[in-house]
Amino acid sequence: MSTIAFASLLCLGAAAHGQLKNENLLVGLPQGFKVGFNESRNGMNMQEWVPVNETVQNWTEMVTVQIFLSRKDLDPVRFLATMEKRWAGACKGSTATPAATGKTNGYASATTLLRCPLLGSSGKPETTMMKAIKGNDSFYLVQRAVRGVPTSAQLERTKQYLDGISVCDTRLSAHPCKM
Repeated sequence: MSTIAFASLLCLGAAAHGQLKNENLLVGLPQGFKVGFNESRNGMNMQEWVPVNETVQNWTEMVTVQIFLSRKDLDPVRFLATMEKRWAGACKGSTATPAATGKTNGYASATTLLRCPLLGSSGKPETTMMKAIKGNDSFYLVQRAVRGVPTSAQLERTKQYLDGISVCDTRLSAHPCKM
């Protein structure tokens, strides 16, 4: 079973590295963000992070972290394709970049960028970049979204943030936990 490493890493920083056990998602709370929502239900752990002066109901940027416990059956590309279909259903005129596939610390992963010119639920444009990683024990999804039209600097910051996310396993030398 996966450890929710992001919680311990956020609180303890590099000192938490020695406490990692088994498979872990390595993702940090962006500077100036807070945990706005936290839930564990039906085999999924989820947190939503927003800027410190915002809420999960009223935000300009949000990071959503989901761990699908014991879901070894999920595939990053297929999962993102499903997310893209849902996004298109919720937003007329949405666009998506083809999923970029690769490896993250030896694990299969994929990323995509979804843009919505006007999301019906908020009445605002929204852009989100997603990274999905298939671990040996669980499946991981991290999204970083901007409500509004993102600047090129915001898109670059989002890409760099997602590039820094990894999964590791203290039991397997092929997936080392290094920070």
